[in-house]
Amino acid sequence: MYSQVKSGTLYGLASEQVIVETDLSPGLPAFTIVGLPDATVREAKERIRAAIINSGFKFPAKRITINLSPAGTKKEGTHFDLPIAIGVMISAGFIRRERTEDLAFLGELSLDGSVNRINGALPLVIGLRKQGVVKIILPEANAEEASAIDDVLIYPVRNLREIAACFEEAQEISPYQKRNKGQSGRIREQTDFSDVAGQESVKRALQIAAAASHNVLLIGPPGAGKTMMAKRMSGILPAMTYEEKLEVTKIYSIAGELSEQRPMITVRPFRSPHHTISGAALIGGGGSPKPGEVSLAHYGVLFLDELPEFNRYVLEMLRQPLEDERVTIARIRGTTAFPAKFMLLASMNPCPCGYYSDPTHECTCTPTQIRNYLSRISGPLLDRIDMHIEIMPVQYRELAEMETMDGDASEPLPVRTSEDMRQEVEAARQIQIERYRGEEISYNSQLTPGLMKKYCALDKETKKLMETAFHQLSLSARAHHKIIKMGRTIADMEGTEKIGVRHIAEAIRFRSLDKMYRGL
Repeated sequence: MYSQVKSGTLYGLASEQVIVETDLSPGLPAFTIVGLPDATVREAKERIRAAIINSGFKFPAKRITINLSPAGTKKEGTHFDLPIAIGVMISAGFIRRERTEDLAFLGELSLDGSVNRINGALPLVIGLRKQGVVKIILPEANAEEASAIDDVLIYPVRNLREIAACFEEAQEISPYQKRNKGQSGRIREQTDFSDVAGQESVKRALQIAAAASHNVLLIGPPGAGKTMMAKRMSGILPAMTYEEKLEVTKIYSIAGELSEQRPMITVRPFRSPHHTISGAALIGGGGSPKPGEVSLAHYGVLFLDELPEFNRYVLEMLRQPLEDERVTIARIRGTTAFPAKFMLLASMNPCPCGYYSDPTHECTCTPTQIRNYLSRISGPLLDRIDMHIEIMPVQYRELAEMETMDGDASEPLPVRTSEDMRQEVEAARQIQIERYRGEEISYNSQLTPGLMKKYCALDKETKKLMETAFHQLSLSARAHHKIIKMGRTIADMEGTEKIGVRHIAEAIRFRSLDKMYRGL
């Protein structure tokens, strides 16, 4: 007996519909799966056999052939367990075929017939909806994740027995009731910039960076607060839109980083990989390409602490995603692209001992050692980082003021919180959204040379300042453009349409490493 069941397959973020065809015919008992299945799908027949038997059904002693159509596309993933099992049960007469014609099935099976959570449920559901399938049966653990898609009825199930009872009208599976899309748009941050003593100029720089997603490198001695401030960066970023949440959640779904407790990503990601990370883990890859840290940081922050300690070969892989805002991975089966619109936030010491230019400690490094240390990061990569922020040690007076604020002082000093900073960032970001509404960009750091002519006009005096900086700092054309983009952001922070001398002058200050190289 022949049957068809709908399902789907993934390659990268792309999804397409798969028809699971099942044929039961007389002959020696056999269970064959064709249609380019991988090892995970081929092993499914043992899980399916045990699940059907342990669910109270007799496994058919016939020649069973499963075809995953289209046969020319590689199929992988444990989510094929459930559609194959349903196909076998339909062909064996345990389930009526007409009850399943408008449904799609996704799910992994345990040997006892339980339907387990799968990775990639959200992009699979999106792909099926594009094919006109709007009723999908999947594991109960994936229901909240999949319910983020409008116009799709999600039917969560726990085991095969429950599905069979539903199709025989013994009981009914109700569609999953979606939660409010606007819930938990932001969470309360456990860390706040009000905890950071002093460093007001650095806070200002990070606020400018957050306003237009400029890449930042923090350079300073040990204990100056580089990591402390970096970990508070997510608290001043604008809230994510629903579309951004959905796009990021798709990536996390494929990577297997969602759970019943966190079915959707609702705050901007903050990724901080260790310096021993491999190139494939950072960028993405594998035989079946999976997203790396740069894609998991999509619409958020990728923080690389102690940047020179990372493998130079791995760091060079960042150059293409920093420019293109996407990662393209080519394999013999085809090419997969993952989005990577992240803000790079990195930190480093200025020299091997860490105290070069520190007024309170003596540096023990020679110019050659400093130059060799800085050369661990290539010039082309540094050129792609908009802001090089030099951090000085915190003074005792500033620490004492922080202690006074927590004490019983009659007049506590005012301090800016992350929420105060975020509101200013969102105001500047909104200006950019309105300005670029008819363009293909959203904020200043994405400006192309053509758009810069339209939106970043400089007067004669400002051009003269840029020319002086270009020659004195030996800037590249890319660095020249990044300074102008930063000037545009600083003007937006002030609510000024015209870019002035003071905006460009402040932007030039954020190229500390260019000046540091010149001093060696």
